[in-house]
Amino acid sequence: MIKHLTAATTAALVLLTSSVPFTAYGAAMNRYGGPIYMGAPALGTTAALVKAGGGAGHFSLVTALTSMVGSKLVTDEVGKLTKQYGKHAVGQWVTGFNFSVEDSLRLATKAGVTLPSPSADLHGKALAAALVNAGVDPQTNVFWAGRLYDKTVTHAIHDQVMNDIDAKYGAMTDMITHKISNQAMYDLAHALDDTHVRLASLH
Repeated sequence: MIKHLTAATTAALVLLTSSVPFTAYGAAMNRYGGPIYMGAPALGTTAALVKAGGGAGHFSLVTALTSMVGSKLVTDEVGKLTKQYGKHAVGQWVTGFNFSVEDSLRLATKAGVTLPSPSADLHGKALAAALVNAGVDPQTNVFWAGRLYDKTVTHAIHDQVMNDIDAKYGAMTDMITHKISNQAMYDLAHALDDTHVRLASLH
């Protein structure tokens, strides 16, 4: 269960969302594009992702993806992304994503957030589909990594994680983490025959 926000936290969120750009239909935008999601987090999906990736303290994006869609698809996708972005950038993506998950868990624990036990039904391709759906803007059908992070850990935690990545690895790694996640999750959606999902402008 998520504990109630303090007055200071609520005020900070209001200040944050009043100072960011807005989309054409009036939603505040995330740092790397796409509308901010301020609803309740999908903690069941978060818990399932963490389990698929090896658990807290041992999370691996590659392990999580392999558990969801199999080693062949993951190998093919990593090869495709490497040709598209280069080996260094793909390494930054994996590092940034792994750090994002571990840092989110640290911040969530500090904030009094407890993840539920992962659902027995939320694994494999069902989990992959849930992650895609979590990041899709319902107004445009575009997948945004920022929305995925907002929806799995809350916008406030996502914002702090970005600041932490900037401090540890630099803003370029932060941007690349979002950029390649947009492309990879779009590719994953289409591999699952979810062809209504559109590719973000940052890719």
